[in-house]
Amino acid sequence: MQELDLEKIRQEIDKVDQQLADVLESRLQLVMQVAAYKKSKGLPVKDKNREAKVIEKVAGFLENKEYSVAVKNIMRGIIDQACLLEETALSEANNKTYEVACFGPAGSFTHQALEEYFHGRRYNRHHFQTFEEVISGISDGTMDYAVLPIENSSTGGITEVYDLLRQYDCSIVGEQCVKIEQNLLGCEGASLGTIKTVYSHPQGLKQCADFFHDYPYIEQVPYFSTSKSAEEVAEKQDVSLGAIAGKQAAELYNLKVIAPAINSNSNNYTRFVIIAKKPEIVANANKITLIVAVKHETGSLYKMLASFYHMGLNMLNLESRPIVGKTWEYFFYIDVTGNLADPLVIDVMEEIKSKSTYCKVLGNYRAYERKE
Repeated sequence: MQELDLEKIRQEIDKVDQQLADVLESRLQLVMQVAAYKKSKGLPVKDKNREAKVIEKVAGFLENKEYSVAVKNIMRGIIDQACLLEETALSEANNKTYEVACFGPAGSFTHQALEEYFHGRRYNRHHFQTFEEVISGISDGTMDYAVLPIENSSTGGITEVYDLLRQYDCSIVGEQCVKIEQNLLGCEGASLGTIKTVYSHPQGLKQCADFFHDYPYIEQVPYFSTSKSAEEVAEKQDVSLGAIAGKQAAELYNLKVIAPAINSNSNNYTRFVIIAKKPEIVANANKITLIVAVKHETGSLYKMLASFYHMGLNMLNLESRPIVGKTWEYFFYIDVTGNLADPLVIDVMEEIKSKSTYCKVLGNYRAYERKE
């Protein structure tokens, strides 16, 4: 009879313990997906019917297997603790107060996007004047989430935000779209006849190009944000100054709307991304944002992008940004449909990596769905 090796047996126990820990961690990650789903649907945390079904299912499973009494008791204890863990995790997810960074002062479109995305959750809002300040708060861990504009349907991508997403180690975990209606605001006594200078964020000015074509004598002054522009006009109380911003900013800073809805495109939307320090697992994620770079040679970009087509994935957006220090070479920011847990998508991503000189996934999240 072969002599037992106590050290080897203990090593096998360690392996099994690690497997148990991995399985329980996987279950906890699934629980957090349940938490995210319940929050999005406004469902209650505790579900006694579900708990009863789980216990009944496990009891039947144990009775039909030839396990020892000790193992059956341990399994029942694990399931009891798992149900308690699920309830605790869901409660913590619903009750936690998040620290959320917002670009621009109160009254901005980013502020509006933040309120709409985090509706029903507890949060403290923190306003910052620059994109980098916002994203730095995520990078250094002082903020749980951040909201940044990344693309406008009229003027395209916001290049500085794309650059910062690559430079800082963070992830996109969601998105929110807001319909943008730009208005010319002024203080009491101001009118189209008195206003000579208008402040706004560069994107706000670009979105109102047709208006400025009709009033070429008005000086356009790029400013930190639309809401900060409104605040500046409100502080100076000068009838020669105006701001381009939303009605929320007009109400907040007690300004009047001199010319409403002056944006050139009436179907004008801005897409905002929700940033976190680490990726979040979302069961119903259907959109992937990634950055790639390819060899500076004929056909390299085509071959890489063809992978999406051949695998049936829909490419939603493509932005290019120069690679500093490499003349005429670019990073490509791509939005594509898919879930990274899907084996097909996993294969596509492996193929993309093989055809790229640089590849980084910024996030896999649920695409915004406009409510009609």
